[in-house]
Amino acid sequence: MINIKRICRKWTETSLVLRILAGLVIGALLGLTVPGWTGISILGQVFVSALKAIAPVLVAVLVAAAVAKAKGGLGARFRTLVLCYLLSTFIAAVLAVVGSFLFPVTLQLKDVATGQSPGNLTDVFTNLLTNMVTNPMMSVSNANYIGILFWAIIIGLALKKKASKSTIDMVHDFAEVISLTVKWIIQFAPFGILGLVFSSVSESGLEVFTTYGHLVVLLVGCMLVNTLVSNPLISFLMLRKNPYPLLFTCLKESGLNAFFTRSSAANIPINMNLCRKMGLDEEFYSVSIPLGATINMNGAAVTITVMSLAVAHTVGVDVSFASALFLSIIATLGACGASGVAGGSLLLIPMACSFFGIGNDIAMQAVAIGFIIGVIQDSVETALNSSGDVFFTATAEYYDRKKPQNN
Repeated sequence: MINIKRICRKWTETSLVLRILAGLVIGALLGLTVPGWTGISILGQVFVSALKAIAPVLVAVLVAAAVAKAKGGLGARFRTLVLCYLLSTFIAAVLAVVGSFLFPVTLQLKDVATGQSPGNLTDVFTNLLTNMVTNPMMSVSNANYIGILFWAIIIGLALKKKASKSTIDMVHDFAEVISLTVKWIIQFAPFGILGLVFSSVSESGLEVFTTYGHLVVLLVGCMLVNTLVSNPLISFLMLRKNPYPLLFTCLKESGLNAFFTRSSAANIPINMNLCRKMGLDEEFYSVSIPLGATINMNGAAVTITVMSLAVAHTVGVDVSFASALFLSIIATLGACGASGVAGGSLLLIPMACSFFGIGNDIAMQAVAIGFIIGVIQDSVETALNSSGDVFFTATAEYYDRKKPQNN
């Protein structure tokens, strides 16, 4: 028993990032050498399932507890944060327009795919509003974060107005218990990453690069420029300090996990844990992180814009730069609703294509291609979106801390 305790202590004392990197390397090697050992991939499935299962409960309890205990003063901080989220997403869409015009890509459109698309922005926002007022228990069980946020805030306000201090403290203690549970799950991240990497390496191979290499490079390139250039520039203009140490911390401790889990929901507990380690205000980040998973959708805006312009180039539609810039606004608004649509950003491509008069049958072929390259596109998109949630949460809080010094 003593030896087991010693091993567990040594395990938890070792840097989590180093342990994850070790799992990454081992998973890649096993995927290349013994791809037939499919049982290894179960580790990744179990890890992601555990995070997805606990995340809705964590968000619901933390947000309700944070609102109930809030002392005020968060309004200006949230306005700053929402502005950062929306501005960053719009800039991502504009960068995708510029990239698509500088390096136009065409697609191999052959067989017509079938499927459902949201159709237009009215459908997207109707879906968002409907999800907002879904039964709170169903919202938690279905991981509907719009509904979870809405009801958690309402319940938190009700607790603040009517509940006794002991009741509010009990809710806060329960939030601490759920947070500790999340920490225990995160300790198994190296094994989960090992299984996820093994699965990707053994199944995907290099076909994605050979068939759709130009498209993948354009998508990833636009996302990286947004993450490494425009987002740090926003932070620098606000804080007047080097933003890259903060950015690289977010990419290393949040983006790395999100890249392999390919799930913003699964990364919410990891982001909250990172915010706690960074000493950020729990009342703020317990709401800002799940909010970011809903509206901070840079990668989704890039995907919608690049894919729809690629379809337009392929079928010979003449797209003016002014029309493409207007597409950026549509992509920004649509991306903010991507989490409420089955299939995420890919199924919003037909909506954007309809702006150019391109039919659903043709547009859905681009959706099919998106699923093929999703092993790369979706991984990078999730990593950059999720790490950006922490990056802008920290930026907004640091900016708020600076303001008294300027008065």
